[in-house]
Amino acid sequence: MKPENKPKVIAVAGPTASGKTALAVEIAKYLDTEIISADSRQIFKEFDIATAKPTQQEMQGIKHHLIDVVNPDEEFTVADFSDSASKVMEKLFKQNKIPVVAGGTGLYFRILLENYDMPRVSPNKELREELKNLEKERGAEALYNMLKELDPVLAEKMHPNNTVKIIRAIEVCKTLNIPMSQAQKKKAPLYDIIWLGLGHLNGADRQFLYDRIDKRVDIMLENGLEKEAENLYKKYGKISSLVNTIGYQEFIEYFDGNYTFEETVSKIKQNTRRYAKRQLTWFRQNQEINWLDMKDYSLEKIFSLLNY
Repeated sequence: MKPENKPKVIAVAGPTASGKTALAVEIAKYLDTEIISADSRQIFKEFDIATAKPTQQEMQGIKHHLIDVVNPDEEFTVADFSDSASKVMEKLFKQNKIPVVAGGTGLYFRILLENYDMPRVSPNKELREELKNLEKERGAEALYNMLKELDPVLAEKMHPNNTVKIIRAIEVCKTLNIPMSQAQKKKAPLYDIIWLGLGHLNGADRQFLYDRIDKRVDIMLENGLEKEAENLYKKYGKISSLVNTIGYQEFIEYFDGNYTFEETVSKIKQNTRRYAKRQLTWFRQNQEINWLDMKDYSLEKIFSLLNY
């Protein structure tokens, strides 16, 4: 199939606090279309302030999909995201509309738009419990070392403390009896994609993003982040989705008496900056992204790019 015969998709990617939502809304308004959120935390109901979930005012009447999909204690896999997002895209294609996929979860983009196979392995509760016990006894490093033995290629791309993804990767490796990186094979793209990126930074630009992150955390605190975290902790306890979400994980340590309030705020800002750095590292692998200047980009130029 020739590229021009493939359905068109607009992808807006980048690190947290880079302005993806605002740009995606402007594009969706221009194209009279809808937005699919590619954010692995905004899928959870009740995860509002910490995930910077767009408000009705910020959405400006544009329909957003894949937000508030499941409860915090329910599982929602990458494959679930891909299946759900694909159905929305097909619906929009039938309406002759171009979907706008926007977010910061690189794996969601990879499976949905870059057409990588995602191994569909059902959760193994016994193995997961075994691995969680291993983490309690010997720490996250033990899990990471196990993954390095099973799949050194994938381990190189993962943060050693991201135990949720590490446990899942080990689960896939052990179930398929091959490295997960070998099971994730890229096929021919299904779509004709315009990739737009915010936040390809260095030097002063990086500091600009970090300042935006710090300011956004301050606004989150003003909007009730501490109370939101407290309510979720009381309701759900230390579930994986909660303890692995920046903004909640630090407050849980605060509620448990391990951090002061000042340390909590500092940790949230620090961890968000580190997360932004990891997001940038991921997205830089995609050579097709047209990087925009966060501080000064022209909507007119972007719209002309969309009309190719």
